[in-house]
Amino acid sequence: MQRTHRVAVAVAVAILSAVALSAQNNGKKEDPNLRSVEGTALGLDQMPQAQAIVKLKDVRTLQVRSFVTQEDGKYHFAGLRTTTDYELEATFGELKSATKRLTTFDSRKIATVVLQLEKK
Repeated sequence: MQRTHRVAVAVAVAILSAVALSAQNNGKKEDPNLRSVEGTALGLDQMPQAQAIVKLKDVRTLQVRSFVTQEDGKYHFAGLRTTTDYELEATFGELKSATKRLTTFDSRKIATVVLQLEKK
C-alpha cells in the first residue's frame, strides 16, 4: 500500500510540473532582439504573383533564405536579428524586383515590404 501511495505522489508531482512548465512557456515574452518581414510580390499587372521566389540575404554573413510565394503572392521570414541588415528581392521567370533593404534603423517588429516584379 505504501508503494501505491509513492507512485500516486510521483504521478501527481509529474503532472503538476508539466502544467507549471506549460503555463510558464505560454507566458513567454517575445524576444526584443528578433523581428520578421513579410509582404507581397506583385507581377507586371500589379496583381499578387504566386510562385515567385523571394530571397532574403543577411548582408553580414551572406546567408540566403528563400520563400516561394503563396497563391496570394505573400511571403514571410521570421526570426531575424534586429542588429542585422537584410536584402530582399523577388524573381519569377524573366521578371525580377529591385533589391529592397531592411536595415537596423527600421525598428518595426514586423516590417512589410512589397516587391514589384519588372522586366530585367
